[in-house]
Amino acid sequence: MYKLWVSTYKEFLLLIRDIGGLAILFVMPLILLITITLIQNNTFKTIKDSKIPILIVDMDKGSVSKQVNQGLENTKAFEIINKTSEQEAKDLVFKGSYQLAIVIPENLSVDLKKKVNYNVEGILSKFGLEENEEIPNTSKFKKEKEIKLYFDPATQQSFKSSVKNGIDRVISGIEIQTIYKAFEKQLSEEPSKEPIFDTNSFITFKEITPKSKKDFIPNASQHNIPAWALFAIFFIILPLSINMVKEKSQGTFVRLRTNPVSYATVLGGKTIVYLGVCLTQFLLMLLVGLYVFPVISLPEINITGKLPLLLVVAFFAGLAAIGLGLLLGTVFKTHEQSAPFGATLVVILAALGGVWVPVFAMPKFMQLLSNVSPMNWGLNAFYDVFLRSVGFIEIIPEITLLFLFFIITTTIAIIYNEKKNAI
Repeated sequence: MYKLWVSTYKEFLLLIRDIGGLAILFVMPLILLITITLIQNNTFKTIKDSKIPILIVDMDKGSVSKQVNQGLENTKAFEIINKTSEQEAKDLVFKGSYQLAIVIPENLSVDLKKKVNYNVEGILSKFGLEENEEIPNTSKFKKEKEIKLYFDPATQQSFKSSVKNGIDRVISGIEIQTIYKAFEKQLSEEPSKEPIFDTNSFITFKEITPKSKKDFIPNASQHNIPAWALFAIFFIILPLSINMVKEKSQGTFVRLRTNPVSYATVLGGKTIVYLGVCLTQFLLMLLVGLYVFPVISLPEINITGKLPLLLVVAFFAGLAAIGLGLLLGTVFKTHEQSAPFGATLVVILAALGGVWVPVFAMPKFMQLLSNVSPMNWGLNAFYDVFLRSVGFIEIIPEITLLFLFFIITTTIAIIYNEKKNAI
């Protein structure tokens, strides 16, 4: 135990001697966290905070165009700007000034009403409910009316699809209501105060999110703090592996071998010191989320009753990161090997783990491949605690994988070192 303490103290002294490097180790992850959260919070603001300006050219001036305008306004997603010229609206969209222009054709309301009336009269005449049983000719209404949508060429396909689906629902509702009213007019001899048909939608959608007393709605802060805290924790493999390579190049490791200290004890000292660094990084990020985010108009986080479990996940995630750093520091011999490889590996593990792109948005093959990333295990555990308010039992599978990863990588490092230095 005394040897482990001495090894730990030695690592601590080496770490605090480089004040600049230590500051970067703690400050840069915080700057990264704030920057990413600011970007994502502004990008994914709720619709009530940010509206997309769109152009509307109303050439109909009838009931249908009014209902289309009203339907778009009710979504609270768009800021409607009226234009009188289709060419002007088209030019503004194609220049990138606006993302969308909607052109409502002439006589749309009148032609829709005529077509519905002809169809209704034709149906009623077949049942003998019309005095004139001659089926009306609807061939002149076969040509469909087109509502033109001009999109900015840079507009994403998902936005185009959502807008087209939304307008299609509005138009379908208008057509259905027009048909009901036409039937009502034909079947009612005298005007009635109460409508014969109920034109309100019978089938609706209700979004239900599982909740408990401790649950809350996820926001940008609650998603980014665990993700980028995990990224910072795994980035510890860079200074750890570089310091181990430096010990080899400066001869420190040769002097350590002359002492009656096992390689496992040396690695144990490094593990304790850098685990403290990982936990400090995580706590600093939590403090930023609690006290700095509200000041800069970012959503604050709620960790009431969750801090112990969060520290448990951070502890095992730190062990996994340190185990990988110990392995790289043992295998590599120069800074040129350890630094680029370590940085690239962290980025790859973060990409696979879902730190940048959610796992569900990846291709099927990448979703399967993400299961081998320790960042994915840690991120799932963090989200379980942060967003789902689970207990310790539920995070056991993830923290077990993280601990096994630490054991395996550290064991490989010890075996590799023994074989390399065997006489």
